[in-house]
Amino acid sequence: MKTVLSLQGVNKKFGGVVVANHIDLDLHAGEIMGLIGPNGAGKTTLFNLITGVVAPDSGRIALDGQAIDGMPMFRRARAGVARTWQHMRLFGSMSVLENMLVGGSDYPGESLLRVMFARRTVKHQQEAARERAAAVLERMGLQALADANVGDITFGQQKLVGLARALMSDAPCLLLDEPMGGVEGSAYDTMRDIVRQEAAAGRAVCVVEHNVSFIRDLCTSAVFMVQGRILERGDVKTLLESKALAELYFGK
Repeated sequence: MKTVLSLQGVNKKFGGVVVANHIDLDLHAGEIMGLIGPNGAGKTTLFNLITGVVAPDSGRIALDGQAIDGMPMFRRARAGVARTWQHMRLFGSMSVLENMLVGGSDYPGESLLRVMFARRTVKHQQEAARERAAAVLERMGLQALADANVGDITFGQQKLVGLARALMSDAPCLLLDEPMGGVEGSAYDTMRDIVRQEAAAGRAVCVVEHNVSFIRDLCTSAVFMVQGRILERGDVKTLLESKALAELYFGK
C-alpha cells in the first residue's frame, strides 16, 4: 500500500512533560487507523504535530514523501492534510454552507488580486466551490440545512458539518479527532459510512476515538498510545481484546 503520511522519530516536550516520545508511524492509502488510549496519552497532540498547531522538537513528518514539518498550518492543509477538531471549531454566526466554503484548500475570494483582476474566473471558481459544498452536504443528508445558522442545528448535525468541511478538499490524509463524541442514531451511521467511503476512494484516515464500538466497526488497524508513546500496534481485534491494554485504558 502507498504510504501517505510518515512520522519518523517525532518528539515533543512541554516543559518537563513528554507528549510525543519518538513516534514512528506510517499511514497508508485506503487505511482507517484507530488511535486509542487513555486521556492524556498524546493522541490529539499527535494530530497537532502533524497539522502544524505545534512544532516537534525533533523528527520528520512527511506527506507523500515530502517533508511538511517545517510548513505553517495553511501550507500543510493545502499540501493535503485535512482534519476535524474535537470541539469542532465551527463559525457559529455563519450558515452551514458558509462553514463549508471556508474548508476548501484554495477559495478564490482569499486573493484580493484575483478578485480585482480576474473577476470572471473568481466567479466560476466560487460557483464550483458552492456546487462541491452542496454535493458533500447531500452525501451527509444535510442539504436541507445549507442556509441554516450552524449554531441552530443539533450537536450531531454539527459534528457531520465538521466532517463535511474537512471533505471540501481533496486531501489524501484525513485526521478525525473524536468525531463520535456526543453522536448517536442516524448521525452515527452516516459518519461511519462516509468515512468508509473516503477510505475506499483512497484516502488515508486516522481516527482518535474513545467510542470502542466505532473503532471496532470502522478501523482496519489500531495504535495504542500511553504517555506520549506508542505502546502497541496491530489489528483492532487483538488490541481491544488485550487485558493488559484494557487495564491501562479503563483501569483495573
